[in-house]
Amino acid sequence: MKADIVADSISEAGKRITTFELEYPRFIHGELMSHRQFSRNAASSRAIPVKKMLEIVNNNPAVPVHWGKNQPGMQADEECNNLIEYAEHPFNDKEITREETWENAKKAAVFWAQKFDEAGYHKQIVNRIVEPFQMIRTVVTATEWNNFFYLRRHKDAQPEIKVLADLMWEAMNNSAPNELPIGVWHTPYVDRSDALGYTVPVDGDYENGYLQLTEQQALKVSASCCAQVSYRLLDNSVEKAEKIYDMLVNSKPVHASPFEHQAKPMSCTTMDWWEEEGTTHIDKYENVWSGNLQGWIQHRQLIEDNVHN
Repeated sequence: MKADIVADSISEAGKRITTFELEYPRFIHGELMSHRQFSRNAASSRAIPVKKMLEIVNNNPAVPVHWGKNQPGMQADEECNNLIEYAEHPFNDKEITREETWENAKKAAVFWAQKFDEAGYHKQIVNRIVEPFQMIRTVVTATEWNNFFYLRRHKDAQPEIKVLADLMWEAMNNSAPNELPIGVWHTPYVDRSDALGYTVPVDGDYENGYLQLTEQQALKVSASCCAQVSYRLLDNSVEKAEKIYDMLVNSKPVHASPFEHQAKPMSCTTMDWWEEEGTTHIDKYENVWSGNLQGWIQHRQLIEDNVHN
């Protein structure tokens, strides 16, 4: 599992926003998705070609980190090391380890996925067969992390998501967020400095130089990269960004989720919050929100028709 911070910012008012690129077993994806204050874009079984998906599953399959022994309730405190009965044919029974059994199950899923693919079925069907063995890549942005860490770092959490949450906790504690003044954007996958403004490396490596971007280009490249996670490619060129931006914004309906990861500090107060474009509501504690972000104007909220009314 991986938990890499791709952008970490703090406003002059002291409100932090953090964007992670995560990789974890798909079988815990539903648990991450249950946290509604997260903005997220994830690799899609409908977008990744079958050949590429089977390559991912074969090279880096998702495997349990704790092999729990059966007991009442949702938690398995004790590990189980029991061998599993396996019959190669009716007259040759043997017992194999839990790891060997999991690997055999993966191979069977891959076999039948290949058969569906050869028969002409679409990847949105074929790739579902191997989902229990997939690692999934997800981009997550949020200002509110406390409840996630409170629940998912608890001893009763699913072991795999606890490992992920611990990695994220460690990464945040070791990261120093960049202070952004009002009007400057938090742009995952696009770097920013006071000296150079918004930049991206040439060919993915700053040793080859960098390209300076306008604010609008930076927003487009950031949104494009967040959208591209759905099919596991990353092209941070302006040309690719313009193409993807046009596809996202001009489609009907608008595909607005990749615009949830860019944000700029709010300039309003609790007294005049409704006057700033992009604010959406205020809570009973007088915190001002823009969508699911507190204290930051979310790019999505500035996109026309970003939600159907």
